Amino acid sequence: MTSRKTLILLAAGGSAALLLGALYFQVFENLPPCKLCIWQRWPHGAALIIAAAALATRGPALPLAGAVSALTTGAVGLYHTGVEREWWDGPSTCTSSQSITDMSPARAADLIMNMAIQRCDEVLWSFLGLSMASWNALASLAFALLWVAAARRSR
Repeated sequence: MTSRKTLILLAAGGSAALLLGALYFQVFENLPPCKLCIWQRWPHGAALIIAAAALATRGPALPLAGAVSALTTGAVGLYHTGVEREWWDGPSTCTSSQSITDMSPARAADLIMNMAIQRCDEVLWSFLGLSMASWNALASLAFALLWVAAARRSR
């Protein structure tokens, strides 16, 4: 039987891997994220914080919060998949962003004028016919199951 700690580490490790993968594609493959891509990242970050707290405590509450986090990013991924496949409309403003607070006004203006804008309904990368959003939705469902199993081991 897999321990609670192992299940939490697997779920959190999966979230970390997806975040690192997204950053890899953004930085090294020059694939700018759209608004929905960014929205999918936040719950993975929350899952990492939840995992750290869950490893230091007992009880099912934090693993269940991890499951909610995984289901949230999965739901956004599913929504994003629907936007990409034109099953429904997405947000009217889908652009990437970068902080300009530490830049000179000239550099900030140059960045804004030359910023890559990514639409939420365009697929920049796919594998086996599924986009990154689709893979995120599927992986996040698996992570949610790991979190629920960890919660069950907490009792």
